[in-house]
Amino acid sequence: MKTSVSRTLFATGISCALVVTTLHAQQGTPLTPEQREQRNQTEKQLESLAVIERKVMISMRDGVRLATDIYRPKNATGPVPIIFVRTPYNFNYWDVRNGVPADMNNILTAIKRGYAYVIQNERGHFFSEGNYDILGAPRTDGYDMIEWLSKQPWANGKIGTTGCSSTAEYQMGIAAYGQAAYAAMNVQSFGAGVGRVRPYYEQGNWYRGGAVQMLFITWLYGEQNQVRPMFPPNATQEDVLRASKAFDLAQQLPPVDWSKALWHLPEQDILKAVDAPHGIYADAMPVDTGGRMIQRTPNDPAWYEGGLYHDDMPLDLPGLWYMTWYDVSVGPNLALYNHVRKTAKPEIADEQWAIIAPVTHCAYTRATEDTIVGERSMGDARLDYQEIMYGFFDRFLKGEKSPRLEALPKVTYFTMGLNKWQSADTWPPAGAQPLTFYLASAGHSNSLFGDGALASSIPDADKPDTFTYDPLNPVPSYGGNVCCTGTAVQAGAFDQRKMETRDDILVYTSEPFKEGTELSGPIDATLYVSSDVRDTDFTIKVLDVYPDGRAYNLDESIQRLRYRDGYDKPQVWMEKGKVYEVTFQPLETSNYFEPGHSLRIEISSSNFPRFDRNLNTGGNNYDEDKTVTAHNSVHHSKQYPSHITVTAVKH
Repeated sequence: MKTSVSRTLFATGISCALVVTTLHAQQGTPLTPEQREQRNQTEKQLESLAVIERKVMISMRDGVRLATDIYRPKNATGPVPIIFVRTPYNFNYWDVRNGVPADMNNILTAIKRGYAYVIQNERGHFFSEGNYDILGAPRTDGYDMIEWLSKQPWANGKIGTTGCSSTAEYQMGIAAYGQAAYAAMNVQSFGAGVGRVRPYYEQGNWYRGGAVQMLFITWLYGEQNQVRPMFPPNATQEDVLRASKAFDLAQQLPPVDWSKALWHLPEQDILKAVDAPHGIYADAMPVDTGGRMIQRTPNDPAWYEGGLYHDDMPLDLPGLWYMTWYDVSVGPNLALYNHVRKTAKPEIADEQWAIIAPVTHCAYTRATEDTIVGERSMGDARLDYQEIMYGFFDRFLKGEKSPRLEALPKVTYFTMGLNKWQSADTWPPAGAQPLTFYLASAGHSNSLFGDGALASSIPDADKPDTFTYDPLNPVPSYGGNVCCTGTAVQAGAFDQRKMETRDDILVYTSEPFKEGTELSGPIDATLYVSSDVRDTDFTIKVLDVYPDGRAYNLDESIQRLRYRDGYDKPQVWMEKGKVYEVTFQPLETSNYFEPGHSLRIEISSSNFPRFDRNLNTGGNNYDEDKTVTAHNSVHHSKQYPSHITVTAVKH
C-alpha cells in the first residue's frame, strides 16, 4: 500500500444508523458469535438469490476509483431497477476488526422485491480512492455514478436513492442535475445536505442563526483523513477484494470526552488539542479553494462551490422525505420540502411526500410500542417505513401501482402529547392559524421563580429583564434537537426545571390552556434586546409545561446579533444600551397541549455545546481565547413588542 497526502474537505453528513440500509458506523463493536452465524446464514441465502460483485472499482471523470458492491437478482427475466446508496461509512462485508458489515437483511429484501442494490463508499473513505471534497468532486461523483449505473446491461435505466444522514445528504445536490435515469429519492434526516433554503443559511447544519453548531467538530475528528493508507491505482478488483478480507482501513483514533474537549479556546484549535488528523476544519490545505471552515461566514462563497443544495438550484425529482422532531435541522428540512412543492414542475411538485417522526436523528425504526425520547413518552410511534419506501420505488422505478403510496397523504406527522400520527395535504396543515403571545414581566423573569409571563396583550410600560452572560459559565445544553455530539449532549425531551433555576435564563410562561390546543407548524419569535457589548447571542427554547411542573423542550434556536440584518449583508455591531429588533429563524414542532398545560419559552445567551459560545468581543470569535462578560436585556412594551407566534390547529 502507499500513503496518499492530499486534501480532504467536510463530508456532508453525520454517522447514525440508516432506516433502510443500516450501516453500523460505530467502531470497535465486533459481531457476537450469534450475529456472525446469523449473518452467514443470510449470506448463504443471498448467494442463492443474487449475483454478487464486491469491491468493483468504478472510475470517476478524474480517474479516481470508488469501491462499490453490487447485488442483483439472479432470477430476473429482464433489466431491473436499482436502489443506490452512497456512504462515507464502513460497509466492508468481512468482519476484519470492527464488525461493521453492510446490512445483508436489507439487501436481501431488495433482491427479493426485484431490485438491484448498489452500495458505494464516497471518495476518500475506506477502499475508495482520493479524498473527500464537499466543494467539488462529491457532486460530480454522484452524477458519474448515476450515468454508469444507467448504462449497465442488467439495468432498466431507473435509479432510486435512499439512506439516512450522510447517505442522504448528497442526494439533493445530485438531483439538481436533472438526469433522466435518476427517478426518485428517499432522503432521511438530510439536513447536512441543505446549504441555503431561505430564511435558513445553515450551510449543511454548520450554523444556526449565524452561530456554529458544534456537532461537526466532533464528526470531523473521525473524518479528516487526508493522510491515509491507499492501494496503488493499478490494484485490480481481485487485489482489493482479497485485501478487504485482511484490512478494513478504518481509523483507530483514541476516544475523546467531548463534554470536556469542546470547551477548548480558541475554538479553531479544538481538534488540534485532541490530536485529530488535519483537515478542512481549521488547517490550510495543499490546494485550498474554499478556506478553513471555521473561518467562513454563513454566506461565504465557498459554501456555493460544491456539494450542498441551495435554493437557486432546480429540484425536479419525486421525493420521499423522512424527518424527525428531535433532529438537528427539522426547520430547514421542512422549508426545503415546501420549497420543492412550490418551485418544482407541477407534476413533480405533486410527487413529494413528507413524514415527520417524534424521534431523534435517524432513529425512525427504533420507535417502539412505548417510544421514549429523552424522558418523555411518545406512545406508539412505529410506522411501516420500509413498505412506504418500496411502494414509492415500485411506482417510480418499476412503473407499478402502489396501494401503500396511493394511500399516503402528502404530509404524515406525529403530534406529541396527543401521541398519534396525523395527516395533512400541506405543512403546516390547512386551516392552521397564528396565535401570538407577548412577553411580559415586572422586570424579574430570571429563572423559574421569576415573574415572566406569555400574555395575550402587549404590556404598556417597558420593564426589561436583564441577565449576565459569562462565556466561561454558559447555560449547558440539556437534551434538545441535536445529534452526533458524542458524550457532550443527549438529544431528546428532558424536564428543564433544573436548568431553569439559573438566573441567566429568563422564563416566560402562559396561563394554562383551558381547552386542548394543538400547535403544529412554524414558531416565529421576535425579541427587542440590548446589551453592553459589541456582539452577543440570544437563545430561545420552547417548552410544554405539565400541570405537575414538568417542562419538556420542543425546539430551540439561537441568533448571533452581528447577523441580525441578514446573513448576506455585512456584519454589524451593537451600540451599548441601544435596543435592537431580533427575529429568529422559524422553529418547528407538532405538540398537543392538554387542558391545564402551559406554553413556555426560555431566553438566554448560550446553549453550550449545542452551539458555540459568543465570546462577546466583537472579534472573529473562532481565534480568540479571551472573553467579555455581557449584561443583556430583553424589552417588552408597546414600543418593544417582544413576542412569539405559534401555529394552532383546531380539532
